[in-house]
Amino acid sequence: MSNVDMIREVQSDFIQDGRPTIKTGMEIEVYQKITENGKTRVQRFKGVVIKTAGKSALEKTITVRRKVGAFGVERVFAVHSPTIEKIEILRQFKVRRKSIKFIRGLTGKAARLKEVPMKEIEYSKKKVKEEPKKVEEKVEAPKAETATPVKEEVKTEAPKTEEK
Repeated sequence: MSNVDMIREVQSDFIQDGRPTIKTGMEIEVYQKITENGKTRVQRFKGVVIKTAGKSALEKTITVRRKVGAFGVERVFAVHSPTIEKIEILRQFKVRRKSIKFIRGLTGKAARLKEVPMKEIEYSKKKVKEEPKKVEEKVEAPKAETATPVKEEVKTEAPKTEEK
């Protein structure tokens, strides 16, 4: 077994399941668990991925940028961190580079990116088509019989006619 295979085997225990493949130019929403004073809450961070880095799966990091008022806020997330609850892909923009840090200096119309339609499967917001679930047949339990049979009486009334 080579060193690379050994490293992959050790890292496989720490890789989180269900993480989408994230590329530069995607608008994503990251849900991160934060613990403060013994309480845990989930904080959302929504923005555009301006950089991806890391060679192995466990080293993958993304830099997410969002605009807050007049300021730009950037955060770096490790994709397979245990504090990341989930990552949702909202949409994909047309980008031809691995890093779009040049967008930091752009404002107004220059900072716009062209949206690219994604396949339904790639959206993490939409549900993936599931296999049809088997319909369980309802089996009614036999009714317990009483000592004296109870007859149900159905009362019908004759229609009343109006007299003039």
